[in-house]
Amino acid sequence: MSDVQATDTPRLEIRVTTTVDAAWRALRDKDVIRQWHAWQSGELEAELDSIYFTDVVEDAENHTLVPNGGDRFEIHEDGDSVRITLVRAPLSGDAEWDAYYDDVTEGWTSFLQQLRFALERKPGEQRRTLFFGNRQTYSGTVVERLELDSAGEPGSRYTATLAGEAIEGEVWFRSEHQLGVTVDSWGEGLLIIAGTGPSSTDPAGTSMALLSTYGLDDNTYSLLDKRWSQWWAENTSK
Repeated sequence: MSDVQATDTPRLEIRVTTTVDAAWRALRDKDVIRQWHAWQSGELEAELDSIYFTDVVEDAENHTLVPNGGDRFEIHEDGDSVRITLVRAPLSGDAEWDAYYDDVTEGWTSFLQQLRFALERKPGEQRRTLFFGNRQTYSGTVVERLELDSAGEPGSRYTATLAGEAIEGEVWFRSEHQLGVTVDSWGEGLLIIAGTGPSSTDPAGTSMALLSTYGLDDNTYSLLDKRWSQWWAENTSK
């Protein structure tokens, strides 16, 4: 089973067709982390330094890592694959920070799927990303407006027209608030639509789109950015 699974602990888990050594390197080598954690921005390098290389607790022999912030990674061999588990840190007791706890959990859900994709489909390759976010539109609504709600189960093929582009690929994963699909024309890239459900802080729910592309020339990448920027502005406002 390859989907990220959340439990009440909360606990997130992926199974990846890779080796324990490769999975561990993906948590300890910044060049590899850069290819799956979050998205490219001016703050990414500082974020990686803070989370993975500042005040961390590392056990290389047992392949466990507690990054800055208190979440815990565990890596275990599991037959012909590797199980990577992230156990979320408990609530901090700071009401202002804890209000975003679910957002962080959903973020880790997306990033773990990007980790699985990088290890299984794109080892050693460089990505270029685009990110769009909105705190007034639920991610499920975005999936519907992209007409991806009819996409099948993980592993199945799909076709769609997204932001004016006819695409096809594979359904990568599903979770309660997220959908991930590969996109053949983005160098077999990955699109994740994610968010959180309605809450006291975000009554309408939240949404984000995270696009990972590979091997696109500058013009193609720029046109993709332009199409998605226009679509997002027109379709994620109340």
